[in-house]
Amino acid sequence: MEETITYQEKKHIASLIGSLIVFGGYCLYVYLNIQANQLDVSNDLYFWAKAFLIMIPVSIVGRIIIMIIFAMVNHMITRREEKDITDERDKLIELKAIRNTHWIFILGFFIAMGSILMGMSMATMFIIIAFSGFISDVAGELSHIWMYRKGI
Repeated sequence: MEETITYQEKKHIASLIGSLIVFGGYCLYVYLNIQANQLDVSNDLYFWAKAFLIMIPVSIVGRIIIMIIFAMVNHMITRREEKDITDERDKLIELKAIRNTHWIFILGFFIAMGSILMGMSMATMFIIIAFSGFISDVAGELSHIWMYRKGI
C-alpha cells in the first residue's frame, strides 16, 4: 500500500530542509569569517551579539524565500494551487509541535547557562544557545511531520 505525502507534510519537509541549509550556511559563513580574520572570539561579546543579530533576519528571510520556492515548485509539479487551510487537528498538531520546540530550547538554554557556571567561555554559551535553537526548530518540524504521519 503506497502512502501519499500530504501538502502539510511536504511544507514541513521543505521547512526542515530550509532550516538545515540556512543555519548550516550561516554557521559556515561565521566559521570562515573567524578563520579568515584569525579572531579570538572565546570571550568577545561584541562578535557574538553581532553574529546573533545578523542570524535572526538571515534565517527569517531565508525561510521565507525557501517557502516561496516550495510553493512555486509544488504548484509546477502538482498543477494545482494548494490552499493552506487549517482545521482543529492542524491547530492541535501546531500546539504540540510548539510545545516540543519550546521544551528543547529551554533545555538548551539551561545547558548554556550551566556552561558559564562551569567556567566555559562565552563563545561556548552562545554556540550552545544557537544550536539549541536550531535543534528545537528541527524537532518542531519533525514533530509536525511525525504527527501528520501518525494521524494525530
